[in-house]
Amino acid sequence: MMDNSTIYVRERGSLRRVGDIVLAQPKPASSCRRTNPFVLRREHFVFTYNEEGSLRYTSKSLFDITLLFVADNIHHVDSLVGFPDQIGDRLFVAAEENRVFLNPDVSPKALKLFSDAYGEMVLRSLCLRNRFPLLHERMDEIKTFHSLKSLDLFGCKLGDDHELFQHLTSTSLASSLIQLFIGGNSLSDAGLQRLTAPIRMMRRGLDCLQVLDVSYNPLSERALRYVTCLPKLVKLDASGTNMKLNTGLKTAIWNLLGLIYSEKPLDTFDHSGCKTEGWAEQVVNQWETNGSQMPKQKKIEESRTAALRFFGRQKFVRDVLNAAPLNGENVEVSSREKLHFYRPTTSSHVTERQISSATNHQVKSPCNNVKKRKQEPGTCSASQKSPPIKRSPSSSLTAEDIDLLNSY
Repeated sequence: MMDNSTIYVRERGSLRRVGDIVLAQPKPASSCRRTNPFVLRREHFVFTYNEEGSLRYTSKSLFDITLLFVADNIHHVDSLVGFPDQIGDRLFVAAEENRVFLNPDVSPKALKLFSDAYGEMVLRSLCLRNRFPLLHERMDEIKTFHSLKSLDLFGCKLGDDHELFQHLTSTSLASSLIQLFIGGNSLSDAGLQRLTAPIRMMRRGLDCLQVLDVSYNPLSERALRYVTCLPKLVKLDASGTNMKLNTGLKTAIWNLLGLIYSEKPLDTFDHSGCKTEGWAEQVVNQWETNGSQMPKQKKIEESRTAALRFFGRQKFVRDVLNAAPLNGENVEVSSREKLHFYRPTTSSHVTERQISSATNHQVKSPCNNVKKRKQEPGTCSASQKSPPIKRSPSSSLTAEDIDLLNSY
């Protein structure tokens, strides 16, 4: 009836013709008449049993039928901005039940449609800890979640040059992301420099970041100056790095970031409360379940084994592939060496300043110590701001920063 008909849409008071739109076809039915998406289908009825045990059915409401139709053709929807949250929630559930988000051709556009309209309700927290296959398989979909408040990428094998870096420092996440966990990713000083280059050079990205986890990465004290561009940072985890806990490290982190060492491990970095939250929580679980059941995984393992046998580098590649599990083991072994830093309150600020002065008393003369106590309150803020200014000219001339700047 409508297979070859022209579709018209009234938008902003004007009628326009819509071409090249192919509506989703219903599932095959026994009747040849069930080819029109507007014809009643079995999904339009609710089957129940009465007291006598006889089968009876009642038709669904027009709203439910319309909701099912829109969910089947969600890839043709231009925008959901302005629709109530209740309708968006039910439409998302309907699309999820129809496994729309498992289709790689439709899923990115559909998720962006919901994210643009409903923001953090779609997904406010995403935990991909040691789930690097899921990250690489669903990269396009993950980039559509631009209202995340917490993102856990621990053990995802990002390295020093990953395509996700540009998304992490994009303006879409600048006003929302509060917690970022990128530990156990073989991230070196150069990688952290590249990650923070847009923030240091163009002053944009990660404006609201308060918690940063860079633990179990080969980072040195030199990398601390690349984190000074995060104005609201209040907690930092540098456990398992090349940094050694001593007076020099405490002084450097205090001067650069205004953070002090925590004698007790901070609960923020124990990852007990990190989880995926939002409408798309079950969608992420579907991705992981569907990915683990894919038959091509066996072929990948076979080709990998053949490559190892051909090149004769079994031990080397095996060590690389097992890098993520070893990170987890290192976490348990080094659990007693936690390098957690936090921004103190006003009262603890004064106490820490006195302790720092008492420590320096062993090295410097008493008169210099008294002089430093008098000048420290006035120079504290200046010492925090001066390192980024001194660092900016040299860091902006590196090849990595220039290449990244040209890509924007």
